[in-house]
Amino acid sequence: MGEITKITKQVKNDERYNIFMDGKYAFSVDESVLAQFQLRKGLELDELMMSELQYKDEAKKAFNKALHFLSYRMRTEKEIRNHLKEAELDDSLIQEVIHKLSEYKYINDKEFAEAFVQTQLNTSDKGPQWIKGELAKKGVDELLVENALTSFTTELQVDKGVAIAQKLLHKYRKDSLVQAKQKINQNLLRKGYTSSINKIVWEAIETDRSTDEQWEALTHQGMKVHKRLQSKFSGIQYEQKMKQTLYRKGFSLEKIDAFLEKLKNEE
Repeated sequence: MGEITKITKQVKNDERYNIFMDGKYAFSVDESVLAQFQLRKGLELDELMMSELQYKDEAKKAFNKALHFLSYRMRTEKEIRNHLKEAELDDSLIQEVIHKLSEYKYINDKEFAEAFVQTQLNTSDKGPQWIKGELAKKGVDELLVENALTSFTTELQVDKGVAIAQKLLHKYRKDSLVQAKQKINQNLLRKGYTSSINKIVWEAIETDRSTDEQWEALTHQGMKVHKRLQSKFSGIQYEQKMKQTLYRKGFSLEKIDAFLEKLKNEE
């Protein structure tokens, strides 16, 4: 049992108050806790009251910590729980904070998922599978994710996939068309587009190359292989290695023979 003899506001944080008991500093509390328990000079506190005060103050600190974490961007419940666990807070405190945040509508995984999907739609070229994986990492319920992804329609997926594929076709213009398609498919899959969407993408774009473009790609790849093999092999063995390597890269044997003949004449 002790008596409050003085209450002063902290200099560096005007939302916290120092409590002095029996002439000595005892503890500090948040302004809301001060008001809730009507702390004042002359009030006597027993050990039970002290414990309750300290718990409520810790809960307020945890709540403020969560609010600060939320001030940068929306968060999921799991993200907030993990953030508070990193601060080594008790599970009971964390649960109380989560309940309070939900009550005030500061956290809502449904709204988070919907906002996340819209952000990715508007600012990135990521597909639904990638988005689904990111939301799963953030602890959003699978059903909430599926519902949020309904706005990412098949039409939108194809439009984004076509834009990606057309851009990459130019990037991989010095690869064979077969190899370019393989690389683009892998890229689309990594970005979160399914094989079925990729199939529609290829049906929606023009991928034929002119004879000059095909020859330019073969020449580019052929010279790279030639430089690598000419010092290691010669004669029939060199020719076989060239054909095998370029064929695996997606060029036709007819075009490869023409390239080797041209290379031989130039030498």
